[in-house]
Amino acid sequence: MRNRLFFPITIKGKYIRNRSVMPPMVCFGEAENDGFVTDKHIEHYKARARGGTGLIIVEAAAVHPDGRLSADQLGIWSDKHIQGLSKIAHACHQYGAITLIQIHHAGLKTPQSVVDIPVGPSKNYDNPSKALSMEEIENIKKDFVEAASRAKKAGFDGIELHGAHGYLLNQFTSCITNRRKDEYGGGLAGRMKLPVDIIRLIAKESSRDDFIIGYRMGGNDPTLSDSIKIAKELEEAGIDLLHVSKGIQDPDNPLPQEPKGFPFNWIVYAGTEIRKNVSIPVIVVNGIRTPKQAALIVENRLADFVAIGRGHLSDPEWTNKAMDGLEPTPCIECQPRCHWYTNGDLCPRG
Repeated sequence: MRNRLFFPITIKGKYIRNRSVMPPMVCFGEAENDGFVTDKHIEHYKARARGGTGLIIVEAAAVHPDGRLSADQLGIWSDKHIQGLSKIAHACHQYGAITLIQIHHAGLKTPQSVVDIPVGPSKNYDNPSKALSMEEIENIKKDFVEAASRAKKAGFDGIELHGAHGYLLNQFTSCITNRRKDEYGGGLAGRMKLPVDIIRLIAKESSRDDFIIGYRMGGNDPTLSDSIKIAKELEEAGIDLLHVSKGIQDPDNPLPQEPKGFPFNWIVYAGTEIRKNVSIPVIVVNGIRTPKQAALIVENRLADFVAIGRGHLSDPEWTNKAMDGLEPTPCIECQPRCHWYTNGDLCPRG
């Protein structure tokens, strides 16, 4: 009998053919300084959709040029980006994949190759930076809402807000980086105000009931217990789909510890624990390579979706092969660092 990894699921009326997810992975070196989609982007995502992937989350697209994670990051800050982005959405839909695009601001992690003085909830005393003013926060809300609107116009099925990996939204929700004393800081409600406001504004602006609003969050912000509270706040705000990765580590708090015998790492474990505490679907990610591993998670109801990152880079046909009982071409774990994160053309498998 076919395992649950290949069972369909519906979110906001969108039929997703299986539980295999291609997570957002930036195609470094492909977009130029203007953030426009290239033919390489289109072919990259088309190949994974043709390969059977149920849900594709397109790489982080910058909502403002001054908030890019690199000078060659994909852009969604201008209406001029819509035409190119629509080609990605169309290519994925052509082969049956439901497709979201992750929208993103790097905040304090914006490199100096992009902006001289990065911004965040509070100043980072280790590097040149400044705290956002109230007016600037309102402008960032507008940037995210307008980016979501552009995603809809481009034909995407929804967006994923990037609230993990130490980027701007994560900086606001974290008590490590957010030392504000106003309504955007302090306790959890204050630290959650920016993402919650953005979620509600996007939902209000969306005229389509079937537009998915996802959120990528950390499972260690700064503890798993705190992240469970954040997940509940996000669900209450109107998020349709949670994607649990890693957040901002607190040197005074240990990382979540997976129990003895749990067959995956702490990031996956955190996602499975968060899933127990919300009623919306949850994606788990990190270190999941083989169809057997992915099936184990879904078969045991540990999560609703499994994101296979490097597996999809090394083999665009990962899902089709898994469905046919074949072993996809494995990632060979390049050392000292994955070549993809320098230049996708250097991946020896992709």
